[in-house]
Amino acid sequence: MADESADGGSATIATVERAADVLLLFAEAPGPDLGVTEIADALGLSKAAVHRVLASLRGRDLVAFDEHSRRYSLGVAVMRLGLAYLDRIDVRAAARPHLEELSARTDETATLSVLLGEHTRIYVDQVTPDREVIMAVTLGEPYPLHAGASSRAFLAFLPEEDVNAYLERGTLDALTRSTVVDADALREDLAIVRAQGWAQSSGERMDGAASVAAPVLGYDGLPVAVVSVCGPAERFARTLDECREALLETTTTLSRRFGWTG
Repeated sequence: MADESADGGSATIATVERAADVLLLFAEAPGPDLGVTEIADALGLSKAAVHRVLASLRGRDLVAFDEHSRRYSLGVAVMRLGLAYLDRIDVRAAARPHLEELSARTDETATLSVLLGEHTRIYVDQVTPDREVIMAVTLGEPYPLHAGASSRAFLAFLPEEDVNAYLERGTLDALTRSTVVDADALREDLAIVRAQGWAQSSGERMDGAASVAAPVLGYDGLPVAVVSVCGPAERFARTLDECREALLETTTTLSRRFGWTG
């Protein structure tokens, strides 16, 4: 009896592993659907075994079957699982170790911002380097979305209608003499930021400060948060390229955690 139970348990584990492999194969496939033969060949399984796994997954809406093409795709239950996972991620907790690593790597201040309402963003975390002259930000203070690298990294990746509403709502305040307040000039800049994936600033929000920032994107391509590296403008100008490279590696890693696959 003990041997039979052990054999049954092993078979159950093998079935679960096969089901997991099939689901992961859909996630890695270049197209939206797969056929039984493709799955069998990719995983080294018999077609009969693949049919059994797909039948179980289909019964729980984890895969869907197209009667016309005879092909399978991920089902609605997978989306529910993904959304449940994303809802449980605390962006500040998720980003903290990456901010620490980013600050250590660049020897500058690393920050994390989130949106506050429709027109502002706030810093919710920062890690400062162990050196005499540093830049530090004020956590919790709202800043407009047109001034500074972190703000424009947010604005550039919002839906077009939201960007238009922001730029057309009235006068854009100048925080320093370097703040761009012309709506047309901002549109051009935001297009560049979106195309290259990052923004930089020098003295836009605070005189003498410079930064480079990039968004953490969610599964829908919208910004979940923005990470920046900032420091005194004169020093920062000499290390901009290195800071940007480290920043983009950080935001790419975090974006993948939040479901972005682009």
